[in-house]
Parts: sequence; structure tokens; C-alpha cells
Amino acid sequence: MWSAELSLALALTIPAVGGVFVALLGNKPNLREGATLVSAVLLAINVAYLVEIAPSEPTLVLANIAPGLQLTFKLEPLGAIFAAVASGLWIVNSLYSIGYMRGNNEKNQTRFYVCFCIAIASAMGVALSGNLLTMFLFYEVLSLSTYPLVTHKGDENAKRGGKIYLTILMGTSIGLFLPAVIATHFLAGSTDFVAGGLLALNDVQPMIAGILLIMFAFGIGKAALMPMHPWLPNAMVAPTPVSALLHAVAVVKAGVFSILKVGTYIFGPTLIAAAPSSEPLAWIAAISIVLASVVAITKDNLKARLAFSTVSQLSYVTLGVMLASPLAMLGAALQIIMHAWGKITLFMSAGAIYTATKKTEISQMRGLGKYMPWLFGAYTVGALSIIGLPPLGGSWPKLFLMQGAWDAGQAIMIVALVASSILNVAYLLPLSARGFFAPADEAKLKKQPPALVIIPPVITAAGVIVLFFLIGPIRDYLEPVFMPLASAGAL
Repeated sequence: MWSAELSLALALTIPAVGGVFVALLGNKPNLREGATLVSAVLLAINVAYLVEIAPSEPTLVLANIAPGLQLTFKLEPLGAIFAAVASGLWIVNSLYSIGYMRGNNEKNQTRFYVCFCIAIASAMGVALSGNLLTMFLFYEVLSLSTYPLVTHKGDENAKRGGKIYLTILMGTSIGLFLPAVIATHFLAGSTDFVAGGLLALNDVQPMIAGILLIMFAFGIGKAALMPMHPWLPNAMVAPTPVSALLHAVAVVKAGVFSILKVGTYIFGPTLIAAAPSSEPLAWIAAISIVLASVVAITKDNLKARLAFSTVSQLSYVTLGVMLASPLAMLGAALQIIMHAWGKITLFMSAGAIYTATKKTEISQMRGLGKYMPWLFGAYTVGALSIIGLPPLGGSWPKLFLMQGAWDAGQAIMIVALVASSILNVAYLLPLSARGFFAPADEAKLKKQPPALVIIPPVITAAGVIVLFFLIGPIRDYLEPVFMPLASAGAL
């Protein structure tokens, strides 16, 4: 009989079993990639059911380790939304991966697809975790499963990038995240995610909470808060589908989702606001937003520019959490959704350009939009969403974050958000301008990119438009998470 508990278990087992079939079918590319797509579709269907039942908060205990220590899945709206984003974009990214990997004759494609499946299973584990222990376990598996993807090419640059990737992510998680989890258990006798905040309900002192807040903020290195960000631009040595996975589907989204979930369910907004470290961390996030954008402008390599853009955009979520106002935290949740769809569009567009031209530098991409209008059009829509222009989904997080900053008495943070939008224009739109309006350096393309690297970014570009008009249902869905944070009528 179908049950919520079964569906929770399937969220993890569908991609894991899919990885087994991908491995078994490794010498039959069509069947191998078919197994990937079937797994992605089945997972998305299962997660759609989870999204529907999330308000009832079903729980699945995976294992009892000791009193107060369990491996547990617990469904709630924030986790359901993150699972929906990851599973939905896995379908699109899988289609794109087929076109990219074949179009560039990449080696070790079976290993690539297997690791992808494991990474998605890990992301589901993070999304549906019922406590810090479960989150930490799947967070670590996500780091380890994506390491072979980062080092996929196997050359010296890939090995160096992978070393930095794993050193920073494992170093921050073992050195800060894990001790914070242990300290939480010591203080509260549990690591469960609880409405209102586990530590707040256990009357943890603000000073102690402030220390823990710092440990979580920098220990969850996947959130790429400066100065823990260098792993992210160094991971750009990976194939573009991996970059899309890192930036939109799983890794960085797992990081900022973890920050948001810890802030909401472990600390609670009242304790965050009282913690002496929350305002300095908000300033660090604001500085990261602006500084990473400034660095992005200096990068001619398109993927490097997009990488620093991601560092900036991720810090929106950390800023929203540290502001600890209902609207700011809602804006942080919306940023996870909207940034995922916009940024995957940009990375897939970059990979499609490379597939057709082998060009990686923005200065080399003059006039290409005339030969690939759909692709450059999709890129432009994704860029405008990241900038925050209506009627595109990316405009909503900035609006809610600005309102939340005002409510929190931190109007100065609005300056950082406005500056970010201006800088977004400066580093994202030059590619569109060069592509559509500059004279072409070549008479024609050497080849047109495969349809499977053109169609996915067009789909996600359409998605950011649709998401703008879905803000009502999305807000209504997330509002119960943040209503306890607000006084009556605040939302």
C-alpha cells in the first residue's frame, strides 16, 4: 500500500537504483542514458506527491543510533521545495548532459552518470533530513560523490580543482559543521529540526548561540560564504553539466538550503536576532554579495564569471537568514528556487556555446547570437532574471529581501542588494550585447550545437517567466514555515 513513508524512502532509492542500472548498462549508451532519464522522471513524480503531502509532516526513521540520535527523514515545506527544484531540474540537466557529453566526445560517461545519480540521491537526503545528524551524513556523501565529477577530465587542472574542492568542503564540514552538530546535541539533547528553533526552545544563551551560528555559517562550506568560497570557481574545470549541477541542482543549493533550514529550525529567528554574531555575519554576506560581483566583472572566461556570480547570489540566502525577519527569510527561500532556474540557464548556454565553437572567453563570442538566436535569447532571459527584472522569477527574492531588511531595521543592506543588481547588469549582459549586436568574427559557425544542448536552456528560460506568475501559490505554500516567525499580519 502506498504511504508517505514509502514515498520518503523512494526519494532516496529511485536515484540510487537508477545509478545501479546506469552502471550495468554502461556499454549500451542509449539504454544507459534512458535509465538516467527514467530515474529522473520517476523521482520528479514521487517528489510531486511529497510536495502535496508536506504540510502533514510525515516522518521516516531510518535507524536508531542512540537516545536523541536517529537517522530520520521528516518532510516539511522547505525540504519539499528544495527536493522539487533538484528533481525537476535533474530531468532538464540529464537531457542537456546527453547532448553535451556526446557532442564533446567526453570520456568516462558511465562514471559521470552514476556519480550524478548518487549526487541527486544525496541532495534528496539533505532536503528531507529530519535532524542535523541526517543532514550532515548526506551532506558529506554529496561532497564525495561530486568529487569524481569535478575531476572528470583527469588532467592537472582538474586534479588541482578537485583537491581544492574536497579540501575546503571536507575541511569546513569536519572542522566546523560536525562540532556544531555535536554541540547542539550537548546543549539540547537532540539534533531534531523543530518549529521555532531547537536551541531557542531549550533556552540557549545568545552568546553561545552566536558562536554556534558562526560555526554553522562557515562550516556549511557549500554555501560559499566568503572566505570559504574558492572551491566553487576552482570546480569550474569540470564539464558544463557538472557546473550546472554544482550551481543549480544540488551542491550549492544544498549548502544554502542547509543554512536556511538550520536558521529556521535549529536557532529560530528570535535567537538569531539576539545572537551577537548575526549582524557581523549579515555584513559578511552583504560584502560577499558586492565583492564577488566586482570580481565577476574582471573575468573574461564565461564560466569563471558565472562562478563568482553564484558566490554573490548564494550570499543573498545567508543575508536573509541573518536578518531574521519573516520577509527576509521568505526571500531567502525564494532565492533558492529562482536562482536555480536562472543560473542553470546561464551555465547550459555557456556549455552549448562551447560545444558549437570551443570558445570559452566572452571576448571571443562576438556575433554568435546571430547564428544561435534561441540559445542567446535563453541566456538573456536567464541573465535578466538573475538581475531581478520583472516579469521574471528572480525579481521576487530581491523584493522580499529588501522588505525584510527594512523590517529588521537594516535598511543599509538594501544598498548591497541594489548594488548587486547594477553589477549583475555589468557582468551578465555584455555577452548578450556582443552576441546580438557585435559583428561576427567568423563568417559562420563550424557546426550548430546539438538540439539537446539548445532545448534545455530554452525550457528553463521559459521556467523563470512562469515562476514569476506562480509567486502566489509558492508564497502560500511556504508561508506556514515563516508564520511562527511573524507577528500577526506580518506576512
